Amino acid sequence: MHRSAAPSRRGFLLATAGAGAALGLATAGPAAAGTRPRPHPRPFGRYGSPAARRTPKTLYVDPHGRGDFTSVQAAVDAAEGDGWTLVLAPGTYRETVSVDADRTGATWIGASGDPRDTVIVYDNAAGTPKPDGSGTLGTSGSATTTVRADGFTARGITFANDWLRADRPDWTGTQAVAIKVMGDRSAFHDCRFLGHQDTLYADTRDLGLFARQYYARCYVEGDVDFVFGRASAVYEDCHFRTLVRPDLDAAPYGFVFAPSTAGANPRGYLVVRGRVSSAAPDGYYKLARPWVPSSDTTARPMLTVRETHLGAGIDAVAPYANMRDAHPWQDQRFREYRNTGPGAATTVPENRPQLTPAEAAAHTREAYLGDWRPYERRR
Repeated sequence: MHRSAAPSRRGFLLATAGAGAALGLATAGPAAAGTRPRPHPRPFGRYGSPAARRTPKTLYVDPHGRGDFTSVQAAVDAAEGDGWTLVLAPGTYRETVSVDADRTGATWIGASGDPRDTVIVYDNAAGTPKPDGSGTLGTSGSATTTVRADGFTARGITFANDWLRADRPDWTGTQAVAIKVMGDRSAFHDCRFLGHQDTLYADTRDLGLFARQYYARCYVEGDVDFVFGRASAVYEDCHFRTLVRPDLDAAPYGFVFAPSTAGANPRGYLVVRGRVSSAAPDGYYKLARPWVPSSDTTARPMLTVRETHLGAGIDAVAPYANMRDAHPWQDQRFREYRNTGPGAATTVPENRPQLTPAEAAAHTREAYLGDWRPYERRR
């Protein structure tokens, strides 16, 4: 049975910053993807302006026309080569954005410092028809933002996909990616990722690349597999929020993580000092399920969740599930360590594989990221 949809974040796109969920906090429904309705008097804050450029490789983007460009993609196109910085003024940028692999070392900065103010959003889904009529976009093609380049950094920006199942209840291609990140040394500080199914695609460009990614103090929300992919990714001090499913009448509503780590990769997803909260009833979400894609049946998904508060929305009795019976979660690399909260209660020990203290010493941001230390950088 299909019921009416929950309030759409699309309706909040022009709301004030205070109307949405703050970074690390959330309302009962989806977080607002929106921004302030009026132009800010100092759109680029402390980061200069076109008249007082921070560096020769700094470009300014403002939807109200006070920068070098009014769209993010136009600025990306102009920033050829390595080491460009894009300063984004507060505003809602309704567009898709793609960063090619040769645009390395890019930095995007939300000028206000509040990710609610600077929003890149679009509403494609996997089932959206391609413009040329040759089929549908597919999961990767649905991404609002796609980053293929190495060395990408973003600070204080919201990446969103506001496609809604309620708009197309007959569609099966309901994956709707907010951002797909494929490059090595990709870092996100104080960012938000808003969507429903497949929100944050933390991936790699190819099977042989063990791309390292780092997410610090970020907020991610969704319902089905909303943090997924094969990157070696560290999520430090991040908040993950599970949403209601008006289209479903019973549990489970979905899964927070769906890693697809390559079998040869010794590092998958690491969640440390995080928090998982829920707008759904207690026990209606699984913490994770393994994704072994048809393109890589040798994948051995890896997820370590440590020192993280798991709210009551997580099914404590059976927090993991299979995506395919041929690849049971018990055969994958799922581990926990010193988690807290009702969703972390060990009621069935065999369903909560734990690291020993000695094993936990190998599951740190330093071990996962090696000689790359984005947590020490200040820009």
